[in-house]
Amino acid sequence: MIKFGVAGNSNIFFDEGHTSTLEAAKWCKERNIDVFEYSFGRGINIGDNACMELRKEFEANGVSLTVHAPYYINFANPDPEMIAKSVLYVLNSLKKLTLMGGDRVVVHPATQGKAERAEAVARTKDNLAILANEVERFNGQDFKICLETMGKLAQIGDAAETAEFCTLAPFFYPCIDFGHLNARTFGSLKTKDDFLAVFDVFLNKLPFEKVRDMHIHFSKIMYGNKGEIKHLTFADTEYGPEFEPLCEAILKLGLNPYIICESDGTQAEDTVTMKNIYLSGI
Repeated sequence: MIKFGVAGNSNIFFDEGHTSTLEAAKWCKERNIDVFEYSFGRGINIGDNACMELRKEFEANGVSLTVHAPYYINFANPDPEMIAKSVLYVLNSLKKLTLMGGDRVVVHPATQGKAERAEAVARTKDNLAILANEVERFNGQDFKICLETMGKLAQIGDAAETAEFCTLAPFFYPCIDFGHLNARTFGSLKTKDDFLAVFDVFLNKLPFEKVRDMHIHFSKIMYGNKGEIKHLTFADTEYGPEFEPLCEAILKLGLNPYIICESDGTQAEDTVTMKNIYLSGI
């Protein structure tokens, strides 16, 4: 079933006096939030016992856990040692995810750097194939490795590139970040048909099941001539995208993704807004 969730704890969580993510399990349940995405963005700094405590709390409250691998992963890096580190970051994320009882990890594919775009994309694809082999050696085939579309023009991961990467292994799934795609295309996502066109990029490359069960990140994002600048809240009226046309596209296609809100500090309130829009059937 489709699930709606938050990327980390909202400002209101802390404003209410909460201090521990252990408390977020019950807090999310009380607000009908289905998923909590735990970020390893700046490093994997949680112990095994803490992971198991999180699992106990979130399972008891019926809230799913997902994780986001470190932001500094870069499968376009020309240095084999750095690729080995990127592989290890993903595998270590999977180890923690196992202890947390989750089944999907979000991964930023790459940054272009000084290479030509085609060269960087080809290198990313080759190194993601290496990652796939290592995930299999890890016996991680039952996890979803969700490769994310990126928001800056200098990052690897537009819709077509990400769809191609997801063909490399049965456990590579898309994480379509519609805020990112809207930012890197300077506000192109406005109507249901605009969102359907994005889904078509993936449906033309991947089995329907991978698109049906994909991961989605959603937020409004400020952008400039290089793409993404910063995440915003649903209160912003200048930048998009809006959730309603995406919801219409999801309903039309019969998709059941996890939709994680990455609003800047209001992710809980904005998640509830998205869920209510979906439940209304538009």
